[in-house]
Amino acid sequence: MSLESEVDLPGGAVLPGALPEMLRTELIAFRRDLHMHPELGNQEFRTTAAIKERLERAGLAPRVLSSGTGVICDIGVTDDTGIAADAPADIGTDIGTDTGILAMRADIDGLPIPDTKTECPYRSTVPDRAHACGHDVHTTVVLGAGLVLAELHRQGLLPRPVRLIFQPAEEVLPGGASEAIVDGALDGVGRIIAVHCDPRVDAGRVGLRQGPITSACDRLEIALDGPGGHTARPHLTTDLVTAAARVVTDVPALVGRRVDSRSGLAVTWGRIESGHAPNVIPQHAELSGTVRCLDLDTWRLAPDLVVAAIDEVANLHGAKSEINYVRGVPPVVNEDGVTELLRDAMIARRGSESVENTEQSLGGEDFSWYLERVPGAMARLGVRPPGERTVRDLHQGDFDVDEHAITVGVELFTAAALLDALR
Repeated sequence: MSLESEVDLPGGAVLPGALPEMLRTELIAFRRDLHMHPELGNQEFRTTAAIKERLERAGLAPRVLSSGTGVICDIGVTDDTGIAADAPADIGTDIGTDTGILAMRADIDGLPIPDTKTECPYRSTVPDRAHACGHDVHTTVVLGAGLVLAELHRQGLLPRPVRLIFQPAEEVLPGGASEAIVDGALDGVGRIIAVHCDPRVDAGRVGLRQGPITSACDRLEIALDGPGGHTARPHLTTDLVTAAARVVTDVPALVGRRVDSRSGLAVTWGRIESGHAPNVIPQHAELSGTVRCLDLDTWRLAPDLVVAAIDEVANLHGAKSEINYVRGVPPVVNEDGVTELLRDAMIARRGSESVENTEQSLGGEDFSWYLERVPGAMARLGVRPPGERTVRDLHQGDFDVDEHAITVGVELFTAAALLDALR
C-alpha cells in the first residue's frame, strides 16, 4: 500500500494523502461482507476471524480476547511497557494520563432484527439478524485506520503507538466494554476515540459535542404478586392489575419529582403482562422497561430512587414486588481535549465545514465504560447520502449507509493519531 504525504506537520508528523483506490475498494468489500454475516453479541466468531486475518496480513500481531470474540491490536508497540522503541522519551504508560497509547475502539456485533432491505445485493444472509446500527462501518473504519497507520509505522512516520480495540457485545447490557477492559484493553492507554454512525448527518461530515453526548441506559424488570380473586370482590384481595397500572403511571412521576428535571431521568415501560380471564384478578404481573438519564451524577443515584418509588406504589396497593434493576451504561461524556483533537483532525483533513455541533441523545453506548477510566471522545459519523431528506434511524431493518463515510472515518482516525503526538 503506497501512501503519499499531503501535509507536513510540526514535529515530523505527516498526514497521508487520499486513501489509495485499492484500499477504499477493499474496505467497502470488507464492510459488505460483515453486513451480509451479522453476529450477535459474544457470538462474533466469524467477524473476529476476519479482522484477525486481515491484521495479520498487514504484519501485525492481533490478540483475540479471552471470551473468544473481539480483538486487540497494537501498532508501534515493541515491548510489555506499551511503548514503541522509536517513541519520544516522554511517553508514559499510566492509565488516564495525557501520555501513553491512543486507542481506537470499534464495536463488532449486530442486532436480533430482520434485514428488510429488498434491492440491496449485500443484505443480511442470516435470518432475523442485521447490522442495523452501523457496527460493520465502525469496525471497517478502525480496521482501515489500522492498515494506514501500520504502513506509516513501517515507513517510520508513526510518532506514537496506537491500539485498535474491536469490542464484542455492545448491544448486550451492560455491554462488552467492561470485559474488554478486564482483558487489558486499556492497559497503557492515555486516550480513546470512537465513532458512531448518524443517519441524520451527511456523509463527509461528523458531529461533535463536548460533555455528555449520549444518555445512561439501565433495564428494569418487575414482578408483582398477590393472592388473586374474583373481580366481583377486589376489596377482599390485591387488585393486581390496578397495582401494576399504578406502578406504570405513578413511578415515572414520582421519580421525576425527586431529581432536578434538567438531569433527564426518565422511566419508560416497554412491556406489561398480567391475567388470562376478564373476571379473574390475577396473582402475578410482570413489567419491564428502561431507565434513561442525561446526567452522570443522577444516574449513580437512579437505582435507589427508582426501587424506592416502585416499593412505595406497590405497598400502597398491597402488592408484593420483586425488582431486578439491571445496571446498563453511564452516559458517554466527551472530554474537552480529546473532542478538540477530533475536531482539529477533521478540519485538517476536510475543512471546517466538515464539522457540525450535535446534541445529546437518549441512546445508550457502552463506550462510556472506557471513559470512566481514561479521557476520550466519540464523534457522530455522518452516513446519510448528501441531499437525501428521508428520515431514517438506527435499529431499523432497512438501515444502510453512504459508504463514503468509511473513507471519512479512516481519515479522521489517522489524522487524530498523528495530531495526538503533537499535544
